[in-house]
Amino acid sequence: MIAAVYLLFFSIVAPGAARLSTRVAASPPPPHQAPALDDRAYQAAYNLDYDQAIALAREAVAAAPTDLRAHRTLAVVLWLDIIFIRGVVTIDSYLDGVVRATALLTPAPVSLDTECRAEIQRAIDLADAWSARAPDDLDARFELGAAYALRASYVASVTGNMSSAFGAARHAYDAEDHVLDRDPSRTSAAVVVGLYRYIVSTLALPSRLFAYVVGFGGDKAKGIHLLETAAVGGEGHVEASVALLLIYAREGRHADALGVAIRLEKEFPRNRLFALEAGSAAVRAGRGAEADAILTRGLTALAADSRPRFPGERAVWLLKRGMARTEMGRYADAGAVLREAAAEGPPGWVAGRIHLQLGRVADLEGRRADAVAEYRDSQRLCSAAHNAPCVDDAKRGVDKPYRGKGGAAE
Repeated sequence: MIAAVYLLFFSIVAPGAARLSTRVAASPPPPHQAPALDDRAYQAAYNLDYDQAIALAREAVAAAPTDLRAHRTLAVVLWLDIIFIRGVVTIDSYLDGVVRATALLTPAPVSLDTECRAEIQRAIDLADAWSARAPDDLDARFELGAAYALRASYVASVTGNMSSAFGAARHAYDAEDHVLDRDPSRTSAAVVVGLYRYIVSTLALPSRLFAYVVGFGGDKAKGIHLLETAAVGGEGHVEASVALLLIYAREGRHADALGVAIRLEKEFPRNRLFALEAGSAAVRAGRGAEADAILTRGLTALAADSRPRFPGERAVWLLKRGMARTEMGRYADAGAVLREAAAEGPPGWVAGRIHLQLGRVADLEGRRADAVAEYRDSQRLCSAAHNAPCVDDAKRGVDKPYRGKGGAAE
């Protein structure tokens, strides 16, 4: 329940965190190169260079086998690679609830899944041992919360079992709230607490009351403020920024989301997904020309990028460009781009959104019969993909012609 789909995007890993000597018993400190390897692994992962990130993280574990942060780093980069392979790495995939349809997603590679689970468990075991030896140590408590937050995110995103993620999420919140209460400057802890407070605030009343009873805090405004403070810089600023991308989209703060995406794109220029999110945010903000420029530039970069793509990636880029050109009133261009997107053979939830947009273009061009046919195709595809928001949009399109933002089927 509490580990809702929004946890998928957020590893809560704090790559800039202080180097902690998290050893079992009297083990010697790790070689000096392990922390540097951790940082390089995160930088590579944040730039979509997953093979490099995994190799560096494995090297860090080999250099410091009892260092829980090295194990957590390896678990995180493995997990990020897994969710990329599965294709649920865009804001739209979370807003549309695609993560819940786990049976329809590309399966996680067994070897990566097995290794990732083992590394998460190793990080938790080491954190538990350290916290038991030093229950008042805030670093130990922070690491314990971070390890459990990673488990909650992994379970919610890869298995789709939100109830199984609940226990780990509660452990994470308790630990990080304790740290933040005693040291408000710990922005990494603020990411976990802020995110969970926001999630609890969005739950239906019975679930929200239950969350309060078992120890979670709510308060949407406070949660967002904690994340915004953490996103300014320092430990956890990347995780806070990515969390805000999703939250701003849910809250209709699309201009704010665009600003965050542009900052992330500048910080991680090899991560084309931040450019995609910038274009998507510009579309949602009604800034069609700006979105079209961002997305066209991104598509050019995508064509020259030999690295793996997530399932249906080019179709998603084209869908967004088609939406931008619809916003600009370039309906013929939009239709051509959207048909090109459909020809990519994307996953069902993407295909459903493409046909939804084709229906809207047809409505705007006065082709009502064509629009209804597209909406029905969209409804069928989105229903099969368990994409409820898209199904609702398609139903509205069948019932009433789309007239642009502020009109029907919006």
